[in-house]
Amino acid sequence: MRDITVFSGRANPMLAENICTFLREDCGLNVELGGCSLNTFPDGEFHCKIEDVRGKDVFLIQPTCPPVNDNIMELLIMMDTCRRASAERITVVCPYFGYARQDRKDEGRVPITAKLVANLITQAGADRVLTMDLHAPQIQGFFDVPVDHLYASHVLNKHFIKLGYESDDIVIVSPDEGSIKRSVGHKDRLGGALAIIDKRRNSATEVTAENLIGGPIEGRVAIMFDDMISTAGSICNAARSVKSFGAREIHVAATHGLFSGDAIAKLSKAPIDSVVVTDSIPLPEEKRIPKIKVLTISRLLGEAIRRIHNYQSISRIFNEDINQTDNQLF
Repeated sequence: MRDITVFSGRANPMLAENICTFLREDCGLNVELGGCSLNTFPDGEFHCKIEDVRGKDVFLIQPTCPPVNDNIMELLIMMDTCRRASAERITVVCPYFGYARQDRKDEGRVPITAKLVANLITQAGADRVLTMDLHAPQIQGFFDVPVDHLYASHVLNKHFIKLGYESDDIVIVSPDEGSIKRSVGHKDRLGGALAIIDKRRNSATEVTAENLIGGPIEGRVAIMFDDMISTAGSICNAARSVKSFGAREIHVAATHGLFSGDAIAKLSKAPIDSVVVTDSIPLPEEKRIPKIKVLTISRLLGEAIRRIHNYQSISRIFNEDINQTDNQLF
């Protein structure tokens, strides 16, 4: 078996450290974070130098979160460095894929930037991509290399199971029509009722919640799941709507906590009891408020990396039989 080497860009080094700890302590692999010097020249250009990777199985951990363009360029440079240093295989571990919301032409004379970024990653030398909760699952088809698409739903569900709510005391609320399938999946795992917010988008930044379908909600614990929280406008409006229908508690969960603009201020004022996100994106200290809880996906990503390295099935991570005996991953 060829050696495994893990590198981290500057986007989320703590996640990379936690992944290496899992691979080392739980999987028995001799994995330390690889030596990688990343610098920015005075003119803004990036420079990268890495340790010897000739013939090695390389994993590059770099979510393309804000600053998106800098992190994408840094990732491309790291890939090119590894390819020119004769790495045997390069796997890009990108838990958050930037530009994922630009996945189609919704009007004339606009780009499909998600496809452009996928092309750049492929051409820079990626042999495989490992990502999580893409905004649109069909983005997997934008890549000309294999893509392993993970879901944080098991991590999020386990958090709410630990809170000990009775299934008939909760209602899973879909914040918009596009999240119905996701909400149904969480309902199947957590139980409870299902409700849907009928959302109206007035502009790129303004959303209003019009009606609520399903339920009942009054006196229950409402839990809303989404793939990401960006400006938090949609989720806060949905929370106010749910509160008006008599929800006793309101909890919000998302894989990617972007918290752009004044999102933290909106969440602080909204009738939301807790906001649960993962560490796919680092949460700066200035954005940490008491109602935000961060769950780690390092064990899940680490297990996927181990299986890719050993040419084992990724989908079996989510097999229920395995979960019953090995659910420490979640």
